[in-house]
Formats: sequence, C-alpha cells, structure tokens
Amino acid sequence: MKFVGYLCLSLCSLQLLASSEQSALQAERQNVRQYVATIEQANWSVKTATALQCELSHTIPNFGEVSFVSHSGKELNLLFALKMTRLPDDYGLAKVLSVPPAWRAGEQAKAIADFKMLKQFDGDLAKKEAWTLLTELEQGFSPTFYFADWHSPFDQIAAAVNPVQFAGPYQKFNQCMAGLLRYTFDDIAMTVLNYQSNSDELTRESEARLKQIAEYLQHDKSIVSVRIDTYTDSYGGRWINEELSRKRAATLKAFFVEAGIEESKIDTEGFGEKRHVAPNDTPRGRAVNRRAVIQLARL
Repeated sequence: MKFVGYLCLSLCSLQLLASSEQSALQAERQNVRQYVATIEQANWSVKTATALQCELSHTIPNFGEVSFVSHSGKELNLLFALKMTRLPDDYGLAKVLSVPPAWRAGEQAKAIADFKMLKQFDGDLAKKEAWTLLTELEQGFSPTFYFADWHSPFDQIAAAVNPVQFAGPYQKFNQCMAGLLRYTFDDIAMTVLNYQSNSDELTRESEARLKQIAEYLQHDKSIVSVRIDTYTDSYGGRWINEELSRKRAATLKAFFVEAGIEESKIDTEGFGEKRHVAPNDTPRGRAVNRRAVIQLARL
C-alpha cells in the first residue's frame, strides 16, 4: 500500500507539473498580441511608380504599414521601412522571422534579422534583408516582427506581413524598378558643359549630359531655381567672347524653359573670357575654358 501511495504521489506530481507547464505556455501565448491583416484586409499596393522612386506598401491593421522603397541611382537599391502607428517609447530589438504558411506543416520559421527599434522613430532594414523579405513573401511566407511591448511589461507583440495578394503588385513594383533612372538629382545638380571652338554648339559628351538633365526634369517638378554661367577661351577678342558667352547662356535658358522650368526661375550670366580655370595657351586648356556651369536647386 505504501508503494502504491508513493506511485500515486509521483504520478500526481508529474501531472501537476505538466499542467503547470501547459498553463504557463497558454499564459505566454495569451500575452502575445498579434497584429496581421485578414485575407479580406490583405492589401498590397504600388503607392509610387515613377522614374525617380518606386514604393510597394502593405497595411497591418491597428499596427502600421510596411513598405519597400527603391530610388533612382547608379546601383539598384532597396530599403524596407516599418511605419508604426505608435512609435517605440524605448530602445530595443525585434526578431524578424519568416513564418511558413499553415499548409507547410512541420516547416520551421527562418530567422531573417535583428530589427533595431529606436525611441520615437520608425524602423528600417537595409538592402540585403529587404530583398530577403521580398523573396520570402514571394514564396508565401509571412515576415513577422516579435518584440516586447514598450507600454506593457507583460505583453509581447507579433506583427505579421500577410503575403496574400502580393504577387500582382510585386510584379508592378519590379517593372517600376527596371525603369528607374540610373542617376540622381545630386548627379546633375552641378553640371559643367563644354563647347566646340568659336561656337555655341556643345561637345558630344556635353550634349549627352544635357539630354540626361532634360530626362530628369520630366519627372522632378520640385526645381526652384537654375543658375547658368557661361565662359569662353581667350581667342577671338574680348567683346566677341562676351557676346558668344551671352548667346550660349540664352540657348541654355531656352532649353530649360522648353523642359518645363519657369523663365523667372532661371538666372544667366555670360562672363566671356574672364575667370579662366585652365591656361589658354594650349588646345586642351582652351577646351576646358569653353564651358557652361549649371546649378540646379530644388525644394
């Protein structure tokens, strides 16, 4: 009888321990607040699609918005941003996991990155991690952010990105990125053009550069001023060179007006053979001095 009593006591203790662990797990799960769009709410959209910027976004109800953004530039770039309705009230890290869909039972979630959470700031991930998230979404996985709630010491947050209806907008986003300009405003904001000798015609390289500026101006309407300064070499006489530099400036001004810049925003000045930047006693030096300096400013 004593042995049976000990056995019962042991079994009861194991059952109590198992029950306690199960209760703890249930309590832990109950303290995880989950944010995710339902199938009906899942909405992906290409918010911006220009030659300067592409943005693909998705709303997580009651939590915020995620977006993938790519800008024009020499190299293909990508940034992931998490815009939270309630900004973090403290510093911390969120674990980013790629959670498999329910129909892939038994498959483990994959760790993607540690996501820095800064006080009163939205968070972001750089190019490599952003591309990984896109790849996971393309395969039907849900990138999920896990972190401690900064407003409650008892709760954990799980904010998931729903891959439902992702494919169509993602295709449009890829098409947009393929059409991005391979240069930025900073690449053309300060431009030096060069001229053929005794002419207001640009060199071939400078004509190509001017076409780039025209292409850019088709997409960026925030230009507030254009400054054009033109110069000549010292050959041909001072008065003739002043007239030639003014003619060059007028031609460039007409170009910018045709490109959509208001005439009142354009300032020009022809300096003739003043302000040399190279010696005038060599063909190479004179070619450098025959120039126009264009400075663009925007909001």
